[in-house]
Amino acid sequence: MRGPELAAVLVEFRQFLPLYLRECWRRSARRIAIGRGGPWPFLGKAPDRLVVAPTDLRIADPYIAHEIHQGRFPLDGRVLDTGGHSPFSLEGPSVGFDKILHSFRWLRHLRAANDAEAYGDARKFTELWIKECGRRASGVAWEPDVTAQRVIAWLSHSPIVLKNQDRNFYRRFVKSLATQIRYLHKVAPAVRDGEKRFRVRIALAMATLALPANPAAIKSAARQLDNEIEKQILADGGHISRNPQVTLILLADLLPLRQTYLNLGYTPPKGLVSVIDRMFQTLQFFRHADGSLALFNGATAQPADRLLSVLRYDEATGMPLKSTPQMNYQRLSAKGTIIIADTGPIPQDELSATAHAGCLSFELSSGRQRFIVNSGTPSYFHAQYAHLARTTAAHSTLIVGDRSSATISNSAFLGPILTDGPKNVDVERKDDATGRQGFIARHDGYAKILGLVHERSILLSADGNVVNGRDRLAKAANQKISINENTPAVIRFHIHPKVKLSYNYKNDIVLTAGNGESWTFHSPDVKPEVEEDIYFADLAGARRSLQITLTFVVSQTSQINWSLFRSIAKAAPPQS
Repeated sequence: MRGPELAAVLVEFRQFLPLYLRECWRRSARRIAIGRGGPWPFLGKAPDRLVVAPTDLRIADPYIAHEIHQGRFPLDGRVLDTGGHSPFSLEGPSVGFDKILHSFRWLRHLRAANDAEAYGDARKFTELWIKECGRRASGVAWEPDVTAQRVIAWLSHSPIVLKNQDRNFYRRFVKSLATQIRYLHKVAPAVRDGEKRFRVRIALAMATLALPANPAAIKSAARQLDNEIEKQILADGGHISRNPQVTLILLADLLPLRQTYLNLGYTPPKGLVSVIDRMFQTLQFFRHADGSLALFNGATAQPADRLLSVLRYDEATGMPLKSTPQMNYQRLSAKGTIIIADTGPIPQDELSATAHAGCLSFELSSGRQRFIVNSGTPSYFHAQYAHLARTTAAHSTLIVGDRSSATISNSAFLGPILTDGPKNVDVERKDDATGRQGFIARHDGYAKILGLVHERSILLSADGNVVNGRDRLAKAANQKISINENTPAVIRFHIHPKVKLSYNYKNDIVLTAGNGESWTFHSPDVKPEVEEDIYFADLAGARRSLQITLTFVVSQTSQINWSLFRSIAKAAPPQS
């Protein structure tokens, strides 16, 4: 290792020493909890029965059950043809595939098929997993989050796994469940902060209800879940990761858990009921006019019915909030036009491992069509795409010198956390009495490395037909500007793949949706250009798209104005 490289490593080590120490403790604690990977640390008396099977709210597809019966597992955008072998004895096509396979979330498809073949497959594959993977706590199958998902899936779909089965299999199934639950109890304190630890606590709380447990155990699991709710769910209902999709994922497990408490006559954890209401409010905040979720900080495409399967339990009424004060996003909405913008700093420490460098990026939808988007996270695991999707260039915002506003760490020990990103983001709403809505925000993501602050203002007219924007680069306080005379900056506007672009006679760019609605993009300061792009967050996988770019030299221009005008004649009616 060369001198400069060694110096950089030492600087990073000093900067993140607390994180290194915490990660060392977690790894050691998990090793101690697991022992040598054998089952003996988790053995004990197995429960004699199951009390209840919680509901699974996730959408199911009987066609997938048919594929599984034919020996093909279509998971995570890939297909594994088992050729008659156990799927757990084969190497999956991706890490993401293996995690989904071992999570058993796909049992819901077998349940939806509702026939003898599906019941037989549910029992067969559960039995195979117990024989091949249930005797040694190691590998992907025993990662805490994967184990938590499997426990929830086995409990939820136990009726089909156990349908018409003999007593011996029943005992083996319940014994394996008890072993996995004891394992989660042991490793829970050593799981990293964030969504995965939350899910472990949900699984443990659900297990105390679905299996016979004494009142003390039920209360203890509820208390631990309450602690996680307090730590991870913000006052505005958002998750500390700042990822809108995490709210949807967690709600899909929290709703059945709440109902199970009520069905059995137990009082739910004190924070559970109120937090669900707040989380619904957050989901509504991030919904676009077409019903999809905005693509920020790790969110990806979701089937419309997946979101609706959760939202149908929302009993609240009223309009979405204009901002999420703790999660730090802004929403502008008028006459069917919706703008959602990221105006917050990067999440702290390990919580940023999947966050994006997209500060001050925004998305715009109108009628039933998204026009301006972020590139989003790939729907299925792809290491290279996942990295590119996190860069500033993959977001509808300004980038200086092709440098992201936050650095993705290469630390193999800490993981790909964000470093040196925006720590301070100042926001001021600009709503007025005429019905116009807007904001001005600035972030310091470039202050330390370039001595610059990025400021963005967006104003939406009261009729929803005009969006005025401005991006400005200013000198950061107490910092020296570190750019050369030719350093470029680019303002990117990523266009949804279903939208077509063309130039009009004024050299403005016209954005036209399939339903005929169009918007015109204009900048008086820089000629807008159309460039090729890639949209990661498509259910079918990454696909080609286009982007509008405004390129300028920082030393010559400090401020760029731009506007979007909706074609009134073709505008879609307002959406409720």
